[in-house]
Order: sequence, then C-alpha cells, then structure tokens
Amino acid sequence: MRWPCHSRSQKKFDLYCATLSNSLIESWWRVLKHQWLYLNTLDTVTTLQTLIGFYVSEHNTRLPHSAFRGQTPDEMYLGTGNQIPKELESARKAARQTRLEANRKRTCPKCDPLVPLSP
Repeated sequence: MRWPCHSRSQKKFDLYCATLSNSLIESWWRVLKHQWLYLNTLDTVTTLQTLIGFYVSEHNTRLPHSAFRGQTPDEMYLGTGNQIPKELESARKAARQTRLEANRKRTCPKCDPLVPLSP
C-alpha cells in the first residue's frame, strides 16, 4: 500500500532521521550508564532517581557540547549562549599564540648553531 502523502524519497529521509535520532538517544543512555550509573551503588530506587536527576541537570546546564559549538543544551534552548562560540574561538587563538611564543623562546643545544670554543 502506498501512502498518498509520502514519496519514496520522503520515506527514505524519514527513515534516516529516525535512525539518526535513535542513535543519539542510545549514545546518551550509554554515557549515562557507563560513566555515571555503573560507578555508583544503586541500592534503592530513590538513589537511582537522584543520580539520574543530577546527571540530567548537569548534562543540560553545565556540560558544553561540541555539536552546539561549546554551548550547553539549556543555552541553546533559551538562546542565552550566542556569544560562547566567539569567546571560545578567541580563547583558542590566544592559547595558540601563547604556545607559539613559548615554543619559540625555548632553546635547544642541538638546534642552536655551534659556537666555536676559544683556542
């Protein structure tokens, strides 16, 4: 049976989007389990609820995401972190310049030109 409102390409696109979104939530659950829940003692349901609530809160308010260019999910949703990508870019450039200057100031006896010893 063919759906009148969907073409073949639309079905493929819908399948791709469903697969992509499913992998994202699976990745999120995997991180929650392996990097948070498995490291703690889960002796009561209350403990489990507290740990999950804390992780979700931290994930949304404190952990920057590369997909959001350094912004947290809350900053993306509320639109309050628009300056963060620019700040991160300028900080990255400043750190790179500092590293270059520090590396150029270092000297190496093997790299320095040989100075003749006095006779």
